[in-house]
Amino acid sequence: MTADKFVPAAPRPICDAPPPVPPRRHGLFLPAALLGIIVLGCLCCELFIPRDPTYMDLRFCNVPPCRDFPFGTDSMGRDIFSMIWYGGRVSLLIGFAAAAVSTLAAVVLGSLAGLAPPQPETLLLRANEIVMSVPNLLLVVLIQSVLGKPRAMGIALVLGLTGWMSMARVVRTEVRQLRQSEFVLASQCMGGGFFHVLRRHLAPNFLPSITYMAVMNVRAAIAAESTLSFMGLGLPPEVISWGSMLSLAESALTGHQWWIILIPGFFLLVTLLCLTALGNAAHGGVSRRHSNL
Repeated sequence: MTADKFVPAAPRPICDAPPPVPPRRHGLFLPAALLGIIVLGCLCCELFIPRDPTYMDLRFCNVPPCRDFPFGTDSMGRDIFSMIWYGGRVSLLIGFAAAAVSTLAAVVLGSLAGLAPPQPETLLLRANEIVMSVPNLLLVVLIQSVLGKPRAMGIALVLGLTGWMSMARVVRTEVRQLRQSEFVLASQCMGGGFFHVLRRHLAPNFLPSITYMAVMNVRAAIAAESTLSFMGLGLPPEVISWGSMLSLAESALTGHQWWIILIPGFFLLVTLLCLTALGNAAHGGVSRRHSNL
């Protein structure tokens, strides 16, 4: 009787690493699509708006939504449908311009603080903390009063100059971790200046970490412009934006013209929610990248 030949089993790995889970991106389609439609509609509004958004037709003041005026008219007889798309360009311009100014200031000042010797770094940090201790809205009102009559680019500049502090601290932390890297030291030894090192070596490494904050700055600037206009400190009513449209809220509430508040507020809310969703997705991508290192 012959015994069966014993065949040893192949050794099994000690620990089976689970396959990497791909990031969930299907949830981003809706906010990205909505934001794209709003931005594209605002940029190309001349192709489909039925009336001049600045024209005041006093015969049709406070008309509720109907066939001729899908979104109604305001207290000055202006078509709200046309104003929504036309004014959205101003609000989006303020949001993206303010985010660009704040991001540029944060990158430059945060990198300076991260590369500076201890004493200048401490001075920059103390100045940053002093500015952060003052409420942003108070700073905006103070600088706006110095600049004079509110304008779209002026408000964007003011919001950008008062929104860089938190991002600068993140940039400084990232630069302090990178400044002793071999590629940074080699570039400095070969005579590379500050902006050369920043552009070629530092910025590509910390920009993914501040993408979330840059997107949130767009959202914050749009909301701040609307808040200032609602308080009567932003753009005047003749300059159409979502914020200036909401500045008519008090008279609309007393006159029961709900469409003057609800429709601009809805577009503003949807835009802010879409930006929040995209910012959270960017933050999640950065967190996954750091967890895999």
